Amino acid sequence: MNIADYFAANYPQARNKFLQYSEQQGFAVTHHQHPTAVGPDGGDLFIDVATKGPTNAEQLLIMTSGTHGVEGYCGSGIQAALLGEGELAVENPNLRIVLIHAVNPYGFAHDRRVNEDNVDLNRNFLDFANQQPRDNGYGDVHEHLVPQQWQGSAREAADTALANYAKTKGAAAFQQAASGGQYTHPDGVFYGGQEPSWSAATLISLIKTLAADAKHINLIDYHTGLGPYGHGEIINVGSPAQVARGFAFYPQFELTDPDAGTSSSAPVQGTIAHGVERALPGVDTVFIALEYGTLSMRDVMTAVRADNWLYQYGQVDSELGRAIKRQIRDAFYCDEPEWKQMVYQRALEVVQATLHKLRD
Repeated sequence: MNIADYFAANYPQARNKFLQYSEQQGFAVTHHQHPTAVGPDGGDLFIDVATKGPTNAEQLLIMTSGTHGVEGYCGSGIQAALLGEGELAVENPNLRIVLIHAVNPYGFAHDRRVNEDNVDLNRNFLDFANQQPRDNGYGDVHEHLVPQQWQGSAREAADTALANYAKTKGAAAFQQAASGGQYTHPDGVFYGGQEPSWSAATLISLIKTLAADAKHINLIDYHTGLGPYGHGEIINVGSPAQVARGFAFYPQFELTDPDAGTSSSAPVQGTIAHGVERALPGVDTVFIALEYGTLSMRDVMTAVRADNWLYQYGQVDSELGRAIKRQIRDAFYCDEPEWKQMVYQRALEVVQATLHKLRD
């Protein structure tokens, strides 16, 4: 089958493909319906989980898609292709394979990076009761990232202010302030929330149950939006202990580390990696984000800002609203056969290497 055919045009189609290929490959599937959010058509939304292998396995390979909603087009297509091409038909009595589809089903269905409460899920795994989030300087750029008018002089002034900030402080400092995760402006971009979202709580509960007997977990989270077109950067995510395990597990790849300044991503707080380690303190976890490039960083950031403006101040059902919806979809999903083949091949390379190492 042509790899591009595994990728979908919308959330319902992606979900149907995932369920179809999961069942064809003998995976057991469970469905976890969102209690409040619905799709643009009023349809129900789900986190779907496909599993295969012994329930008491000591090793788990978990692959997640749609943590950042609209990025689910890529991750879901990869999951469907790995299933449909038979790449996950492995025999290992000590391994359980888990595919978690659409961690943020609202964002996937509505072509948004954030969830129903404007929360960036990969900033939402803080220990809110005991952890003080670090201040990345977001307050210095918020009013310029989120202007009240998206067109005209107000937008031009905001863009100029951001360019001056980046020139004065440096591009890395701007990226950190804008995207490292902030917890003070609920109407802003890259907002981490004030408590665990439904998606975050559900994901951690699922992983804790699935990993009840696990001693080692490899987790691959599929993302888009950073880096060169179609290139899959392997970002080593988590605590220092997790990062050290990642480098040891994948010596054949050039893993990057945001905290060391070697990644296209800024250092991020409250990631899934941190949440999983906190939930499973006795389990060795290796967490990588497989990040695929789409457009330039500037274009991607502009799309994120436009989407935020649209839901704070604009009208989705307007000419400008529809243009912004197309803009953010294009920023996180390149609907081209070449790009789909590239992202799948990189995923296959990483997954095969992971499975090989887990057999050793």
